[in-house]
Amino acid sequence: MKIVVLILSVLVVSTNLAFAQSDSASYYYTQGQQAKTAGRTLQAFHYFQKAMQLNANERNYVRAAAITAVDLRKYEFGKQLFQQLYESDKNDTLAISQLAQLNFSLRKWKEAIAFAEIMRLKNIRGRYNYILGKSNYEDENYADSYKYLQAASKDEPNNAEIPYLIARSFVDMNNYKMAVQFFEQALAKDSTKANWYYETALTYFAVPDAKKAIVYFEKAINKGYKTSSDVLENLSNAYVEAGQPEKGIEVMKQLLAKKPADVELLWNVAEAHFKIGKYNEAIEYWDRILYYDKANASALYMIGLSYQKKGEKAKGEQLCDKAITMDPSLKSLKQKKQLPIGL
Repeated sequence: MKIVVLILSVLVVSTNLAFAQSDSASYYYTQGQQAKTAGRTLQAFHYFQKAMQLNANERNYVRAAAITAVDLRKYEFGKQLFQQLYESDKNDTLAISQLAQLNFSLRKWKEAIAFAEIMRLKNIRGRYNYILGKSNYEDENYADSYKYLQAASKDEPNNAEIPYLIARSFVDMNNYKMAVQFFEQALAKDSTKANWYYETALTYFAVPDAKKAIVYFEKAINKGYKTSSDVLENLSNAYVEAGQPEKGIEVMKQLLAKKPADVELLWNVAEAHFKIGKYNEAIEYWDRILYYDKANASALYMIGLSYQKKGEKAKGEQLCDKAITMDPSLKSLKQKKQLPIGL
C-alpha cells in the first residue's frame, strides 16, 4: 500500500512539474512577445529561447525564436531553427521560404536552390525566381540561371542586377555579343555603378568593338572607377585599336611615368609610334628596352626597321642583320616582311 501511495505521489509531483514548466514557458513566450512589440528585439530573443528550452515541442516558441534570430542577423542559428520547424512539418510555408532566403544569404547555393524550388512548386509567395537564377549562376549552371533570371525580370522589372547577372553568365560562356546587350540593359536601370561600366567596356573590347569599349571605359572613369595601371593600359589599347593611336600613346605615357622599366609597355609605345610613322620616337622607346635588356634582338630589329622607314636604309639593314645574328628566327620575318609580335 505504501508503494502505491509513493508511486501516486511521484506521478503527482511529475505532473505538477510539467505544468509548472509549461506555465514558465508560456510566461517567457508572453514576455518575449511584449519585448518584441516594444522594440527590444534582443531581450525578446532571450525570452523566446527560454520558452523554447522549457518546451521544445511547442512550434510557436521555436518559430518566434527563429524569426527573432533572423531579425538579429543570427542567420546560422535562425536557419537551424527553421530547419527544425521544416523537419517536423514539411508544409510549413514560412520555414520553406526562410530556408530558401537564409541559405541564399549564407551563399549555400545548392540548399538555396532546393528550397526555392519547393517554393516554386508549392507556389509560395516570394523571390524564388531570383534566388533560383542567382544561385544557379553562382553554381555555374547557366542554362537554369538564364531561365529563372528571365522569369525574375518579369517579377522585378526594376532590378538591375538581373540583366547584370545574365550578362556575366554570357561573359563566362565567352558570348560577348550577347553579354553587352544585357550589360546595357543593366546600366539603363542603374547608371550609378562604375564597375558595371568598366566590365561593359572590357566586354566590348572582347567583341571586338574598340570604339564602344572607349565610350564605356571613359564613362567608368567619369563615374569614379579607380584609374589603376590596368585600367589605363586597357584604355590605351582600345584607343590604338580604334584608330586613335595618338590618344593611346598619351595614356601609355601616363603609365610609363609610373612604370618606367615596364618593357612590355615600352614596346607598345614604340610600336604605336611606328604605326603612325613617328620613327624617331619609336627608335627612342625601343632603345629604352635595349637599356634594360641588351640581348633583346626583337627591339634591335625594330630599330633597324625604323631607320629604313625614315630613309637611312644602309644603317637600318646593318642593325637588322645584327639582330638576326643574335636571333636567327628573325630572318623569316625579314623574308616575309613581317614585324615581331611584341616581347
